[in-house]
Amino acid sequence: MNKFAIAAVAALSLAGSGAVYAQYQQHSRHMQHMQHMRMNPEDRAAFLDSRIAAVHAGLKLNADQEKLWPPVEAAVRDFAKTRMEQANARMNAREQGDKQTVDPVTRLRQRADNMATASAGLKKIADAADPLYKTLDEGQKRRLTALVHNRGMFGERGGRRGRFMERMERQRGGGQDRDEGRL
Repeated sequence: MNKFAIAAVAALSLAGSGAVYAQYQQHSRHMQHMQHMRMNPEDRAAFLDSRIAAVHAGLKLNADQEKLWPPVEAAVRDFAKTRMEQANARMNAREQGDKQTVDPVTRLRQRADNMATASAGLKKIADAADPLYKTLDEGQKRRLTALVHNRGMFGERGGRRGRFMERMERQRGGGQDRDEGRL
């Protein structure tokens, strides 16, 4: 009986290690795929252009509203440019093995600076978008929500974390409904 128990434990160990190895291989292939999917600056610029164009076309602005669009687009482009520059700086620092970024206090300061920059950019977008948003009819607002729903035209996080943060804000009583006021 003792030999049977040892054999069973050995078999389970081998089977478990095979499953772990298979999981590792799958993760490794996924990471290689993600490396190939990294977009170059031209691709990112093209996707930004297409998202802005999609929102602009989807809104079907009238002549008066059309006059309010250029400041919104400029603010969005400025914000996206800043975010891309920050991402490129982080990537370059990682690739070069920048020792300064290893320091947790330095990383914390850099993160705070990036958040302050993002905050200022989002405020510029809100200030530019407010006059236009006030002129949108219900259909345009509904289309705007659908067009910027997943990631946000302006680069803010969407997905699970964004929905979680929205839910928390609503529970505290300070947030808007999910589909309201999202530009």
